[in-house]
Amino acid sequence: MNLEIKLESFDGPLDLLLHLIEQNEIDIFDIPIVQITDQYLQYVQAMQELAMNDDTATKEKIRSRSMDDMSEFMLMAATLLSIKSKMLLPVEVDEETGEEIDPRAELVERLLEYKVYKYASGELKDKHEGAEKLLFRDSSIPPEVSSYREDVDVSELLDGITLSKLQSIFYDVMHRQIERKDPIRSNFGQIKKEPVSLEDRIDYIENYSQTHKKFSFRNLLEEAEDKLTVIVTFLGVLELMKMGKLVVSQDGIFSDILVETVGAK
Repeated sequence: MNLEIKLESFDGPLDLLLHLIEQNEIDIFDIPIVQITDQYLQYVQAMQELAMNDDTATKEKIRSRSMDDMSEFMLMAATLLSIKSKMLLPVEVDEETGEEIDPRAELVERLLEYKVYKYASGELKDKHEGAEKLLFRDSSIPPEVSSYREDVDVSELLDGITLSKLQSIFYDVMHRQIERKDPIRSNFGQIKKEPVSLEDRIDYIENYSQTHKKFSFRNLLEEAEDKLTVIVTFLGVLELMKMGKLVVSQDGIFSDILVETVGAK
């Protein structure tokens, strides 16, 4: 069988073998080694004949291949001839497993591995070429809208309120929680509740503030059921103050702190 093969169409000996297998519609797990070897040697011979050709352009194609590439094709030719000769000998049996040893097994494994990488590289190439055709639309939001931030004067919100005052109220409420503790039943086992989230307490405080408009900071904390809820409620008030939704005030040094909803009438 005569083959017309372009040298530049194959990346190496495995690529050529895979082409021959697919061209002849051969089962890769049952390669007719004699047929494939003959066709492969025709290709190597064609390379040698082209090297002897007087055509300058053809010689340049041959010279463009490195010596390593040429040696790989020749090494594969020797491998195929070796497998071909082993196929003519009696079948060898593995002493440990008792199974017949197929001289083509190693070659088949290399071809399958090469085929996986070849098609994977093809998929990556297609994705790369497809990505070049994608265009992304720039944001249509006006800069003055995207850069807008609501102004909140923190100093005005916290005017007259110090951390020591808030800490004093906090410790007072915590002391009240301790006094409300039952010395007898407190030693009983407890069913632990799920942790209180800051988001839930913020929602609760917002609803509470919408109902009461202006209320005592102390009264809000005293409605908490346990220490964890007191702490999270305290943090929730601070967060809402920072967000500009609540303001606090105090008439005197030791008077109660009043919390008021922003915009409430």
